[in-house]
Formats: sequence, structure tokens, C-alpha cells
Amino acid sequence: MRIVRLAVMGALAIAVCGAGYYYRDEVVKRLGLGAAASAAEKAGASPAASAQPQGRRGRLNPGGPVPVVVSKVEKKEMPIVIEAVGTVQAVASIQIKARIDSQITKVNVEEGALVKEGDLLFELDSRTLRAQLGQIEAQIRKDQAQVQQARRDLQRYEELLAKNAGTVVSRDTAFTALKAAEAQLEADEAAKASVQTSLSYTAIRAPVSGRIGSISSKAGTVIRVNDNSAAAALATINQVDPIYVAFAVPQIYLPDIRAAMAKGEVKVVALIDDDHKQAGAIAFIENSVDPNTGTVTTKARIGNANEGLWPGQFVKVEIVLGVDPDAIAVPAPAVQLGPQGPYLFVIKDGVAELRPVVVKRTQNGESVIGKGLADGEQVVVDGHLRLVNGANVVVRPSTPSPAAAPAQAQPPRPSPAQPRG
Repeated sequence: MRIVRLAVMGALAIAVCGAGYYYRDEVVKRLGLGAAASAAEKAGASPAASAQPQGRRGRLNPGGPVPVVVSKVEKKEMPIVIEAVGTVQAVASIQIKARIDSQITKVNVEEGALVKEGDLLFELDSRTLRAQLGQIEAQIRKDQAQVQQARRDLQRYEELLAKNAGTVVSRDTAFTALKAAEAQLEADEAAKASVQTSLSYTAIRAPVSGRIGSISSKAGTVIRVNDNSAAAALATINQVDPIYVAFAVPQIYLPDIRAAMAKGEVKVVALIDDDHKQAGAIAFIENSVDPNTGTVTTKARIGNANEGLWPGQFVKVEIVLGVDPDAIAVPAPAVQLGPQGPYLFVIKDGVAELRPVVVKRTQNGESVIGKGLADGEQVVVDGHLRLVNGANVVVRPSTPSPAAAPAQAQPPRPSPAQPRG
């Protein structure tokens, strides 16, 4: 029984192999490769080797040279720029609160309005204070009359004493009465100043020029000085011209920034969008580095007459420290990041060389190389996927962007066939 099974399995194997050879012969005949294969066999070469394309093949890229796009390295002037993300902050943000207990009688400003320093914003009920002021002014006039009378009395007693018709006690009593009247006058004048100060609190004016926010209390609202609720502030004024932009820079840049500030103003540009920029200068550097992030907080003061910057807004910031006249810059896509750090491929005699580099900074689509690259060399900017150190390359022209590529002329369409009458 076992012998029969082995015989059957052998027969099946012979049949499958025969079918495979038959299928291969049919494919060779249909593709016209029979003659080429026969010639190759006669010459002593295998058909697979004869079917490969002719040309030089490197050891690292058996498929042929790798097509790449290169760029020539040239020295040029490059601004020394540090990029960061900043937050717009008002130079002054002042909450407007009442300083006396009273009632709002009039609101003279609209929500969100631009106000100037000294503008009248709110008016409070001042009738009680004005009445108190009138009482004190009347008391002052009475005190002034008493002082004048005391001076006349003192003069009489001194004349009588000089003629030996009066006594020293009478003269001293008159002198004391004069001093008491003068002290009462000074006290009433101080009370008047106090009431006048309280009366000035009934007219609430803008302490700075800026943009006012929402107004929580309207006319008729009774306000209390000791009110700690959220509605205690009548409004908030943000000074927006000039304005601050606060940003954090890595501590490694701190010596460069301080050195630039020692020479003069350090320019800072706030990029609102691609078409809108506003420039200013560094106004403040925090006196310590944040140990949690390793950054130092910096503020720039920027003119904002057009109110392009708004408090709380996030903007991109560029700190211009100067200009590097002999910078070696390459397109940013040329620099790759590997396990050992940044590197790029340099092309020499059609062979790619992997070279580690030190990147100082990247700005405006270009990377400034500090070490590892020389002027005049060629670097790969496109085609890194198949590249390895020592690979053969062929330089191809860069592919234009779809927007820059000229539109190809469309072939004319055939006119539709006219119906036959």
C-alpha cells in the first residue's frame, strides 16, 4: 500500500513540473525572448544577465545612479535672526473702580471705545458732597472773621499795655484767642480740601490713553467701595499704543542678545501675517532664567498706532541681532536629521558623501551652516530617499512648482460632424 502511494505522488510531481515547463515555453514564445535566450546560452551567459540594461552600476546602488537635485553653496549676507513665539500684552491694564460709595448718574463712554487720558468716563451722584462743601466754606468765612477780630483785640491790648493801662494777662489771653482762631481756620480749610477730593471722585476720568473694555455698571447702579464682587470694576482700560510683545528665548541666546543690546537697540519684528509686520525694540529682559524650561522672558516695546497688535494675541517674533556678511547658507531641505545629529549629502565627482554639519540657525527657508561645509560645494536638496554614503548620483534639474509651470497648449478639438441633409 505504501509503495502505491509513493508511486502516485511521484506521478503527480512529474505532471506538475511538466506543466510548469510547458507554461514557461509558451511565455517565452509569446514575448519573443526565445532567440535572445538561445543566443545567450550559446555565448555562455545566463538569460537573466543578458536582460539587464547596460551601464555602470555602483556597489551601493545596483539599480543605477540616483537622480538628485543639487544646489551650489555660496557665501552671502544673512541677518542674524532668532525666531520665537510671543504674546501681545498691554503696557498698562487698569481696572476702573469707584473710590466712594455713590450712585452712577451718567456713563459718557461706549464699550470698546478708544479714550484719551483725562476723558470723563463716569459721573457719580455728588449732591451730598457739594452740600458738605458749602457748609465748610461757610465755616471758613466765619473762621476768617474771628481771626480778624482776634488780631484787632490783640493789637488793642498791646497798646494798652504799652501805656500801662492794661495787664499782661489780658494781652496773653488775646494772643491765645488769635492762635485758636487761626488753628480753627486751618482745620476747616483741610476739611474743605478733603471734601473737594471726595467730590473729584464723582467724576471718573481715564488715567491713561487706551481701549476701554466692556462696562459692567450702567447709569443708576449703586456702587460700594468695599464690594469685592466681579462687578466692582466699572471697566478696564488697556494701553495699546505702544504695546508689549512678551516671548521666551533659549538661554543659549542670552549672551548674544545682551551683547547686541550693549551696542544699541535690538530690533524686534512682530509678524502678524505674511503681509503685515510691526517693528520695535527690546525693552526688558527678565533677571533670571526659568529653570523648568531653560528660557528667559523678554519683552519688546512696539508702536501700535494702527492697533495691528491686540492684547492676548499670539504672534511670531524675529529678533534681529545683526548681519553675518560671510554666512554659508543652504536650502533648509538639504539638511537631514540623523541619530548623530544633522547631516547633508555633498556631491563630488558624481558620488554622494554623507557629511555631518553644525547648523547655527534656520530662517526664511535657509539653514546657516556653522561647521562642516565649504564655499563652492554642491549639496543635495532633493532625492535623499535612496541616497547612502558613496552612492553614485546623476544631477537632474529641479521640478518647477505647478503654479510656475507654463500651461501646455491644448490640442484643438475636432469639430462635430455636421448632420447630412
